[in-house]
Amino acid sequence: MAEHDSTASMSDAGDFALDGRFASAVREAVEAQDGDAISVLMEPLHPADIADYLEQIDDSARSRLLSVWKGGVDGDVLSELEESLREGVIDGLEPQELASAVRDLETDDVVDLLEDMGAEQQGAVLEALDDADRVAVEQSLSYPEESAGRLMQREVVMAPQHWKVGQAIDFLRNEDDLPDDFYHVVLTDPRMKPVGYVTLGKLLGSRRDTDLSEIVEDSFRTFRVDQDEGDVAYAFNQYHLISAPVVDADERLVGIITIDDAMAVLDEEHEEDILRLAGVGEGSLSDKVIETTKRRFPWLAVNLVTAILASLVIAQFEDVIAQFVALAVLMPIVASMGGNAGTQSLTVAVRAIATKDLTGSNVWRVIRREVLVGLVNGLIFAVVMGVVGVLWFGSPVLGAVIGVAMVVNLVIAGLAGTVIPVALEKLGVDPALASGAFVTTVTDVVGFFAFLGLAAMVLL
Repeated sequence: MAEHDSTASMSDAGDFALDGRFASAVREAVEAQDGDAISVLMEPLHPADIADYLEQIDDSARSRLLSVWKGGVDGDVLSELEESLREGVIDGLEPQELASAVRDLETDDVVDLLEDMGAEQQGAVLEALDDADRVAVEQSLSYPEESAGRLMQREVVMAPQHWKVGQAIDFLRNEDDLPDDFYHVVLTDPRMKPVGYVTLGKLLGSRRDTDLSEIVEDSFRTFRVDQDEGDVAYAFNQYHLISAPVVDADERLVGIITIDDAMAVLDEEHEEDILRLAGVGEGSLSDKVIETTKRRFPWLAVNLVTAILASLVIAQFEDVIAQFVALAVLMPIVASMGGNAGTQSLTVAVRAIATKDLTGSNVWRVIRREVLVGLVNGLIFAVVMGVVGVLWFGSPVLGAVIGVAMVVNLVIAGLAGTVIPVALEKLGVDPALASGAFVTTVTDVVGFFAFLGLAAMVLL
């Protein structure tokens, strides 16, 4: 019952943090320069809720709040903040505040904070760490960006492979410096090479005289320090891992990756794909106008070029359009339907590539399916638009023209929406970033050319 009440109160606190009452109370405390009142308001909140609030207020309000709420921002809050705001918040902290904030963080969280900082800020954070933690963090930073070495934490619970359950339990009870959260005890050989791991549940549920090697998990696998973090996240999701050891070039244990960090990478990659498909890149609601403009401008410029290309196609049929005004009314429908169908196929293909479901062994089957889907949908909408052409303009020929153009464009849309991202991926180009412009160009050009070209052949 107490646990339920605690959960409910945390939920209520989170809801309160995101409504007007909380914001109003914080503003009053800031205006009164009452740091204690701010601490009372913030104390029940989860670090993620505090980070959300800091992200939602403007730069001026955030700066005033932090100047009054001395020592309030801890490492967990910094970890939850968006990267674009984290630097500014850290700049506003006194050295002793920063030291206090990062000192109790796991090494992987410290590395995550440091990755996007300038050299001066990195130095300030490293100075705040204990010598052992500083060495561990500096070594992690020496590994490639977006690698397992950057993602791992150095705090690992391990035991020799020849130990028994009783020895491991006694070790855990007597150890003062265990990580806050861990799921496995990693077994190592005399050369510090990980050879298996045991879950805490199996450890506590087994007899004391049981060999640890008898209760190891079948899911055991290791990752190299230089392995791409995207591959690590995929493996965690694919094989239902909870944690996994990280090894160096000599296969010696150097750290461990836990499921929360792996899933955070997976979420980031999914978010990046969605944003890139929309041509907005990475960003957040807290970004400044000039930053957002710079990020979106290149893709709007690409879109302008593709629109001009489509207009050049239209210009080739000026005489036909001048004689049959109905063509100008109907041709956007063909292009729009093709664009939407292409985006549907494109989204499916990009997602399948990201999850490694779309491979060389099934790519032609997927292409064939998307083309057939485009054909079926094209035939259905061809009938609909044929009827519309007859009823609206009283011309069966015009209805037939737009119907045929609809079929052609939806088939091409299904083909382009699958082939283009696959081809870009083979060329080493991010398909989520570049596919949209190419697919839109293809469906616009083909749609206009098919519709207006057929009209020129049949109506003139």
